[in-house]
Amino acid sequence: MTTQTKKQIKETFEYKAEMKQLLQLIAHSLYTHPEVFIRELVSNSSDALNKIRFKKLTDKNVYQPDKELRIDINIDEEKQTFSISDTGIGMTKENLINQLGTVAKSGTSEFLEQLKKGKQKADGSLIGQFGVGFYSVYMVTDKISVKTRNFEEGSNGYKWTSKGDEKFEIVEAKKEDRGTQIYFKLKDEYKEFATESRVRAILKKYSNFIEYPIYLNGEEINTVDAIWQKSKSEINQEEANEFYKFISNDYQDPSDYIHLDLEGVVSFKALVFFPQKAPMNMFADDFRTTLHLYTNKVFIQDNADWLLPDYLRFCKGVIDTSDLPLNVSREVTQHSPVMAKIKSIITGKILSEFESWAKNDVEKFNAFYKEFGTMLKTGLNSDFSNRDRITKLLRFQTSNRDELISFDQYLELADTEVKKIYYLSAENIESAKRNPNMEYFKKNDIEVIFLTDPIDSFVIPQLYQYEEYQLVSIDKEELDTEESKENEENKETDKLVVAIKEILGDKVADVKESKRLVDSPCTIVAGKDGMDAQTERMMKMMDKNFEGAKKVFEVNLNHNILKNLNTYFDKNGVDDKFKSIVEQLYGSALLIEGELKNPTDYVASVYDLLEAHTN
Repeated sequence: MTTQTKKQIKETFEYKAEMKQLLQLIAHSLYTHPEVFIRELVSNSSDALNKIRFKKLTDKNVYQPDKELRIDINIDEEKQTFSISDTGIGMTKENLINQLGTVAKSGTSEFLEQLKKGKQKADGSLIGQFGVGFYSVYMVTDKISVKTRNFEEGSNGYKWTSKGDEKFEIVEAKKEDRGTQIYFKLKDEYKEFATESRVRAILKKYSNFIEYPIYLNGEEINTVDAIWQKSKSEINQEEANEFYKFISNDYQDPSDYIHLDLEGVVSFKALVFFPQKAPMNMFADDFRTTLHLYTNKVFIQDNADWLLPDYLRFCKGVIDTSDLPLNVSREVTQHSPVMAKIKSIITGKILSEFESWAKNDVEKFNAFYKEFGTMLKTGLNSDFSNRDRITKLLRFQTSNRDELISFDQYLELADTEVKKIYYLSAENIESAKRNPNMEYFKKNDIEVIFLTDPIDSFVIPQLYQYEEYQLVSIDKEELDTEESKENEENKETDKLVVAIKEILGDKVADVKESKRLVDSPCTIVAGKDGMDAQTERMMKMMDKNFEGAKKVFEVNLNHNILKNLNTYFDKNGVDDKFKSIVEQLYGSALLIEGELKNPTDYVASVYDLLEAHTN
């Protein structure tokens, strides 16, 4: 809708459905930490100043090139007004529509749905997680006005206004200076944010992380001193925590951080933080590493995700190097040998920190692994230069121990002559413990690693071995055991196995005498070169048309059912009753493995069997 007057044309735009829901959420639910809006506005202004500083290095067509880079906050306690302005890059009309009219990140629909169902807590810690930091202002006001002018010579000024309901308006407006101003009147219950003492205290928490002067009602309140330029001894924990929150939009303190100050082949300083909790959108395609790149304190790029391998994407921080020219493009920066070297060093330092936790603070490492272990495992198939180090950081639950253990801890109790590490893929620990294929290992007190993380099925089998120990799935055929060696010459029951195979036909890849069962009469296992059951389940979840390979049906010839069946077979051969029992055994094995496709037919056969034995 367009409203025209003599002086201006006012255009009205409607928010998208997702945005409307999000605005309602912010206005009515995210009230736990309302002061976070100041941090978000200061952060946005700082980003705008970073961008214009970089733009001036590469573009001569900049309006007011000599304008001081600064942030001004003006408040009026009596009128309950709040205003923040910067001399940054400014916005065009298109920027206002695209950046202030839509949600920046994907996954918002799912996020909102989880909030409705109560699966996520609606509090201030969610601010910024979905690119809505600017809209945190709606916690404290009913209407926001934005006046902005883009950096280009001859650009027009625009005013954006919205009450955070159904729509927003944009009108061309006179603005002499480059940059953006955001202003609004505070709700009565939040008038404290119009008092100088309150705002000053909040700004003191974050202002020393800003490289530009911040003025509150005309008075400069910060000293521009990049925290990452300080020595480690000069940074206290509280200062580090607040800086982390500032760059990450996280409301919790970090789990820990590393401070780097290196000179040599490459020279750089860095602060890299590790969050306590994994962001719920960590595996989303558009999730970006919050790693800011500077050269000699001059901002180059935010979200420099190419400075870390993808499996460390959860790390946050700042890297500042003096070995990078200011006047190169971001594409050249990304592929420069200097950046490759820095990436290698930082990755190594981060892994060293994890190794230190694993050795010296098991509780801390396990808490980290619970949150980020799945992401860490993805590095096994992508970072081959650090594959051995990542492998040593892996942790598992096992059949014999409740606590998480490493491969090295497994080997402490393993048979040094067998040279095998046994594992079983399962949906959860309970189903793993109940799996019939565990029976031999329980009987002989052989520890088995349980792989219950969905990604395990895709990465652990690809390791093949650890040190000189072969990784062996107990869910596959041709499992070497002491019993199998003793029973190799047992020929009396060969005819029974052949008969069972003829009945099952092409339903199975083969029928064999089991070397792993103790208490159960039968089981199904993957072929020697096939996928185990859990991997196949994962493949079917990703591709509904996926057809798994035929399984091997194993029978426990020492079980009473099979002994009785063998006696019946010797006397009666293959008759209808024999066939029914074989089908019932096979169906039972499929049921236990979660592979039974026709439960109705299976139950019908059970009823037939019961009827025959109750006559």
